[in-house]
Parts: sequence; C-alpha cells; structure tokens
Amino acid sequence: MTHTLNFQPLERVRIAVDCMGGDHGPSVTLPACRAFLDSHPQVELLLVGQAEALREAAQWPRCTIVATTEVVAMDDPVEVALRRKRDSSMRVAISQLKADEQGVVRADACVSAGNTGALMALARYLLKTLEGIDRPAIASVLPNEHGAYTTMLDLGANVDCTPEHLLQFAVMGSALVAAIDGKPDPTVGLLNIGSEVIKGSDVIKRAGDLLRSAGADGHLNYVGNVEGNDIFKGTADIVVCDGFVGNVALKTAEGLAHTLGQFIKEEFTRSWWTKLIALAAMPVLQRFKRRVDPRGYNGAALLGLRGLVFKSHGSADAFAFGTALARAYDAARNRLLDQVHDRIVETLEAMPAPAAEAASV
Repeated sequence: MTHTLNFQPLERVRIAVDCMGGDHGPSVTLPACRAFLDSHPQVELLLVGQAEALREAAQWPRCTIVATTEVVAMDDPVEVALRRKRDSSMRVAISQLKADEQGVVRADACVSAGNTGALMALARYLLKTLEGIDRPAIASVLPNEHGAYTTMLDLGANVDCTPEHLLQFAVMGSALVAAIDGKPDPTVGLLNIGSEVIKGSDVIKRAGDLLRSAGADGHLNYVGNVEGNDIFKGTADIVVCDGFVGNVALKTAEGLAHTLGQFIKEEFTRSWWTKLIALAAMPVLQRFKRRVDPRGYNGAALLGLRGLVFKSHGSADAFAFGTALARAYDAARNRLLDQVHDRIVETLEAMPAPAAEAASV
C-alpha cells in the first residue's frame, strides 16, 4: 500500500510554550520565541509562565500571556508535578491542547524544556493516549551520513516494551516522518544485535514478526533488523527500540559529538603549524560542527497522545529551543495527529493487542 499525504496544512498554527521550564527558563525561552515570531508570520504563541517573568513579551505581536503561579523544577518528583503544582507553567501549557467546556482547543502544539518525567506524566494524565496506542513514546532525530536525519523511538519513556508496543512505535514514527519530512512511506528498521531474523531476544524476534507482517500487508515500509551503526548510516528513516536502549544510544551520540568537538579544538590549537592547518580546514570543520551539533536536532516528540507535545533539552540555549519550536510547528502545520490516527486505524486494528497493563496516571 502506498500512503498519500492528502492533509491540507494549517494556515495558522498556535503553540503553547512553557516559558519557565528548563535550566534557564525565560532567559532562553523568550529570546527563542521572539526570533521564532519574527521568522514565522503565520504562527501565534501562548507564552505560559509567571507574569512578572514574561512582562517584556506583553506587547509582542501574535502573542498571548497565560499567567501561572508555579514552576515544575527540574528535580521535582513526578508526584509533585501531578498532585501539588496544579498551576504550574508546564501543566497549564499542556492543558492548552485540551478542549474546554465549549469544545475550544487553544493551541495546536506545546513545547517545554522542563523535567522529562513530569512532562510525560502530565501529558499522559491530561491528554490521554490515542485509541489503539497503549504507551506514548519519545521520538527524536540523529544526523546520518546522507546529510539527513534518522528518527529514533522510543528514547526513554518505556523501559520495558512488548512486541506490540514496538509495532505501535513504528506506526507513530512513520506518521511523524511523513508529516515533518514529507515522505509518504518512510523506511522502518528494528534495532537489534544483528540483521538476521534469528537474532535478538524473544521480544525483538516477535516484534520482527509483527513488523514483517505489517510490511507484507503494505501498512509499513519495513526493511528488517538494523544495528547500532545503521542509525548513523541512514539505513532506515526510522529506527525502533525500547526506551532503555534508545536513551543510551541518544546520550552516547550526544557525548560523542561533544568529545569530537573538544578533541578538534584541542588538537588545532597546539602549535602555530596546527593553527595554520585549522585555518585551511575551517570550512570543513564548520560544516562538520553544524552536522553533529545536538542543538540542530533538539525537540523530541511525545507521540501517541491526544495532543502534540514536544520536549526540548533542559540545557538548551535560544538556538536549540528555537529548533524545538520549529519541529512542533512543522508537526502541527502538517496535521501529525491526523496522520497518526489514520495510520493507527489502517495498521493496528487487525493486529493483536498487547496484554492488559495496570492502570496508571
């Protein structure tokens, strides 16, 4: 089956921004929002946070201040965010995605750099999951050697996954890449310790069976097992794994990028000769730096919810936070929720359901 991208883009996109979240709060989020407004005339922002901290934005065009009194700290337990801080900027920002008593939804997407655990718990509690999806997943991108990106999920929301969950992640990831990158049938690979179907745990082998079945029926463009190095080779547009493996892979990639940057900096400042070489190689080094700079692929999607929530890195600067805003904008404008829904209905209704899980908030 060939999927078609027949959704009309939104003419106006409204994004709710948790301006207080992250390591730096308004000192980063406000400059990023101002720059984003200047470069995107068709966007409206709901800036959520403490009124005094957001005072400078009160007169900005296409901008509304939503005042709150509390902030979810980066080290707050999930219970505090859920039960005690009911007027936090994070909670109120997410609630803008939920229809009010009149059926009005104020925002098309939400962006926060706050506590990941609290953000996922609040989003799942307030928005609930889409029908056919049992667990939300965190999806983001890593650069590959083709000059593009590989989308990977889950990146930390679900440590233990069933085969059916991994199938659901593949469906959601396909919708994400279709919406943001405009690829109707992106390729999907299952992360494993080898390309052979006989390798991996029982969960991985069963997931491979489900993905092959979905691929044979034309619901997914499944290319089989992929290994860790295939993420950066760009062997598949989407790489599916459980949250434990995905989070380790993401943090390893970020650490490697930082280490390489430091190594280059140190090696090319040792002597006048290496400085001369550095000057000649500077254009290449600058391109390399841009390709591996984590700020350029900041903004992870919390997929599977009844609303678009994007997580920025907590230590993001204004450039990185702007990248997260751009990813949320692209997803909302291209109707990611509608695309996820359609692919779920198409793919999962005939597939076996996972075992019932204990109820959780």
